[in-house]
Amino acid sequence: MTADDAGAAPLLDAGDFGTWLRAMELALRGERDADVPCGDCTGCCTSSQFVHVAPDEIDALEHIPPELLFPAPGLPAGHRVMGYDERGHCPMLTDGACSIYAHRPRTCRTYDCRVFAAAGAPPDEDKPEIARRAARWRFTYESEDDEARHGAVRAAATYLSERDERLPDPPRPVTATGLAVLAIEVHGVFVGSEPRPEEVAAAIDRRRSV
Repeated sequence: MTADDAGAAPLLDAGDFGTWLRAMELALRGERDADVPCGDCTGCCTSSQFVHVAPDEIDALEHIPPELLFPAPGLPAGHRVMGYDERGHCPMLTDGACSIYAHRPRTCRTYDCRVFAAAGAPPDEDKPEIARRAARWRFTYESEDDEARHGAVRAAATYLSERDERLPDPPRPVTATGLAVLAIEVHGVFVGSEPRPEEVAAAIDRRRSV
């Protein structure tokens, strides 16, 4: 998508891809927070998103009113999700800002809409605000290896979306965000050539065991 396609909105500097990828991998492993240049964008907070809160997130749980949390479907007891209001806004969003930012859940700390630009895949159709933002990101590259890894992430996203029947159960995430994240986590086996299905399956298993 070009700037014209995005409603003449200017393109956004997503940063050097290699630097971003290494930081994103650390964030996904829980070793740091994602550092997203959001500016005044609150797309992820206003797009009818459920926020997962794990049992070990004591600080977040202490700052979210209990009545806003309910059991997370399909997950073990103690896992919760926080819903959204009638406008699709996170209930913790006040006057355009997160009211518990220093205590926000891990899901929020690791969310980065640049994953869609990295994977070459759009967000879910019911997330137009995030889609508009994601379409404006443009990465730069400090080396040929960075470009190769970006190509590998996109190849992984395409493979995961088109060949799910050859992958472990569950075959792939049900959301666009989950697909983009998984593509980042397993992209290593796509560097240089298309891997065999069993290699992709092994990479997914390794990711699940971390």
